[in-house]
Amino acid sequence: MSPVDTAAVEAANTAFYEAMEAGDFDTLSDLWLDDTEDQRISCVHPGWPVLSGRGEVLRSYALIMAHTDYIQFFLTDVLVSLAGDTALVTCTENILSGGPAEDGAELGPLVGQLVVATNVFRRAPDGWRLWSHHGSPVLAESGDDEDDETTA
Repeated sequence: MSPVDTAAVEAANTAFYEAMEAGDFDTLSDLWLDDTEDQRISCVHPGWPVLSGRGEVLRSYALIMAHTDYIQFFLTDVLVSLAGDTALVTCTENILSGGPAEDGAELGPLVGQLVVATNVFRRAPDGWRLWSHHGSPVLAESGDDEDDETTA
């Protein structure tokens, strides 16, 4: 695994989340591969069906950005794996977000959420680009507390 490639994939992954935080749709769009006849991008947002194709995927991000006044990602457990021109990044998205404000408030209520994500990147002539994103909500805490209860 080349340290240069690993760093470039990590930078592309970080850029993806920074574009979401900034609501920068143009940058976010540039980070995704273009569809080809035999290679379509895909995305699964937590609780959504599979979205396939550049148009459908990018529309989903436009919709999310239009309805999210504030979002911040704290990434943990980031792991990069490389195989030739394909890279797999797994991570935990610790998300803090706020929707539209109500009653003249500056920001709606903030909500925290944990999502485990898999981001697949392909090497393109202009750098590493997203091929697929899959986010799945974390519905339960790790088993540490459960182990304590069963042995007590």
